[in-house]
Amino acid sequence: MVDIKRNLEDVKKRIEVSAKKSGRSENDVTLIAVTKTHPVEMINAAIELGVTDIGENKVQEILEKYDKVKKSVRWHLIGHLQTNKVKYIIDKVYMIHSVDSIKLMDEIEKEAEKHGVKEIKILLQYNISGEESKFGTDEAGLSEMLLHAGKLKHIKVCGLMTILPKIDTEFSNRLHFHNIYNKFIDIYNEKYNNVDVTFLSMGMSGDFEMAIEEGSNMVRVGTAIFGERDYSI
Repeated sequence: MVDIKRNLEDVKKRIEVSAKKSGRSENDVTLIAVTKTHPVEMINAAIELGVTDIGENKVQEILEKYDKVKKSVRWHLIGHLQTNKVKYIIDKVYMIHSVDSIKLMDEIEKEAEKHGVKEIKILLQYNISGEESKFGTDEAGLSEMLLHAGKLKHIKVCGLMTILPKIDTEFSNRLHFHNIYNKFIDIYNEKYNNVDVTFLSMGMSGDFEMAIEEGSNMVRVGTAIFGERDYSI
C-alpha cells in the first residue's frame, strides 16, 4: 500500500532543501504530481493532501479522468502532443509543456480560438542535447518558435521544458540542467513579444533535487509520490 501522505511530505521536504541550496524558498518551486497510469482515487487523495497541479502524459488519460478528479486541481499535459489531439484537451488543461514545433503552436492557437479559450499557457520543449529518442526542438527551432509567438493571440509562451538525456554521470546531468537554465535566462533577457519567461520545467523523480539546485522552478514528480507505475492498465 502506497503511503501518499508520507511520500508527499518527503518530496516537499526534499524540494525545500534543494531550493534553499539555490537561494530560494520551496514556495518558488511548483510541484506537478505526475499521475499517469494511477487511478483517480490516488489522484483525489493527493489533492486532499494539498496537491494543486497534476500532470498527465497522454490526452486519453486526461479525458478518462477529467470528470472524476476534484475540480480544484490544475491539469498539465506533459507528454508529446499530436496536432490531431489538441482539440480534445484545449479547454481542460492549465498548461501544455511539450510544444516543440510551429505547426503545433498554430494548431493550439486555432483550437483555442474555436473553443473560446482566451489564453492557453505553453512551454517550449527544448532538446538541447539533440538526443533523437527525445522529443523537443533544437536551438534554431526554439528561436523560430519564440519569434512566432508574437503572431499568436490565444497562446502565451511561459518558459521552457526539458527532459534529461540518457546520461549516467552526475556531472553531465548537472551540466545539462545548468545549460538549460542559462538558455532560460538568455530568453528572459531578450524580451520576445508574447513570451513571459516564468517557468522552467525540468526534473523528475530521479533528478528533481539536482534540477532545482540548477534553477528549475517546476518539477514533474510521479513515482516518488505514487509509487511505481502499472503499465499493464
